[in-house]
Order: sequence, then structure tokens, then C-alpha cells
Amino acid sequence: MKERLSNIVLEHNTFWGKVFDLSIQFLIFISLLSFSFETLPNYPPKFYSILNTIEVFTVILFTIEYFLRIWLEPNKLRFILSFYGLIDLLAILPFYISTGLDLRSIRALRLLRLFKFFRYSKTIQRMHIALKIAKQELTLFFTLTCILLYLAAVGIYYFENATQPLKFSSILDSLWWGVATLTTVGYGDAYPITAGGKIFTFFILMLGLGIVAIPAGIIASAVTKARELVKEEDSD
Repeated sequence: MKERLSNIVLEHNTFWGKVFDLSIQFLIFISLLSFSFETLPNYPPKFYSILNTIEVFTVILFTIEYFLRIWLEPNKLRFILSFYGLIDLLAILPFYISTGLDLRSIRALRLLRLFKFFRYSKTIQRMHIALKIAKQELTLFFTLTCILLYLAAVGIYYFENATQPLKFSSILDSLWWGVATLTTVGYGDAYPITAGGKIFTFFILMLGLGIVAIPAGIIASAVTKARELVKEEDSD
């Protein structure tokens, strides 16, 4: 019995293993859908009662799945402390903690069930491999971005503080302008009015275009390498 269950729960390539994976994914989708519908206002109490029933049903099944995996895993402690083990636990824990209590902030943690998809999606697993491949490049890029963000805040502060002391009252306040400008979002709540500030903003905007494009190229290259690695493993 344990061996049969192991082939279903832990194996992803068998027929019943695939059925099990699809069933869990369907439950995750239903759970997240129910979580979203709970926020709809002014519906009859019966509507929320149905959603609560769905929540209880999915949590029971997720709980069974969690303890079933602990029972089937050879190294139980390693699974419990692993990424997927913690996600499985956090997917059900908020329900039990908040039962009978109005702890909406804790119940909102049910959104973590979204991460359960990671176990079943080959595409997401490939992305995880790609991020590991590009970890050093992305770390370097993030560091340079933080430095550039700080320099942008310092620059705009000295250009605009005298003219707009309320919007650019300090370098820390100017960081928001730096984020909005470097990411080319440009909310418009703070913008330069001096000639020097406008010229400075132009160069920051040009750099911002690179900020958006560079990580996309790094990740795209890493995804290609990850796809090749996955193909090699499958062929072996």
C-alpha cells in the first residue's frame, strides 16, 4: 500500500501520479478562486457559507496530502524543512490558526497556496533553474541598480530642493522620485521644474530604459540554458 501511494503522490510520470498532480492543481485553483470571491461585498450569507464550505473541504484535502507526503518521504525531517514542505504547511496553517477568530491578516496567508503550483509546473521549475544560473549576474545588476537609485536621489535633490522644498525635502524623500523615474513609471506626483533637473532627469530616464531591458536579457539567456539542461536530463 505504501509503495502504491508513493508511486501516486511522489512520482510525476506515472498515470495516477499525473492524475493526482492535476487534482491538487485543480484544488489550488478552486481555493484561490474562493479566496478572491470572499472579498466581494453585499452578497447573501449563503454565498459566503458556500465559500467557507469550499475552504474547509480544500484544507482537509491539503492537510491529508501534507501528512501523506511526510509519511511517504524517506527523509521526513528534510521534507518538513524543505521549500515545498514549508509551503505545504503554510498553505493549511492559517486556516487552523484563524478558526473561530477574526484574524484576516493571517487568513490572507492562504495566498501562499499559489506557491504549491511550483511543485507541479515544469515551466516554473525551469525558471527556478534559470534564476540559479543567472544568480550572480542578477545580484550584480541589483547592486548597481541600488547605487544608481541612490545617485539619482542625490542628484535630483540638489537640483530641485531649493525650488521645490516640499517635494524634494531630503535625499530619502527623493528616493521615491528615483524609483518612479528609473523604472520609467513616472507617476507625476514629483517632477523637476528647473533646467538642470530636467536635463538630469533625461539621462536618468535613458538609464531607466536599460534598467528594464538588461534583466530581461539576462533571464532570457538563463532560461535558454535551463531548457537545454532539462532536455539533457530527460534524455539521460
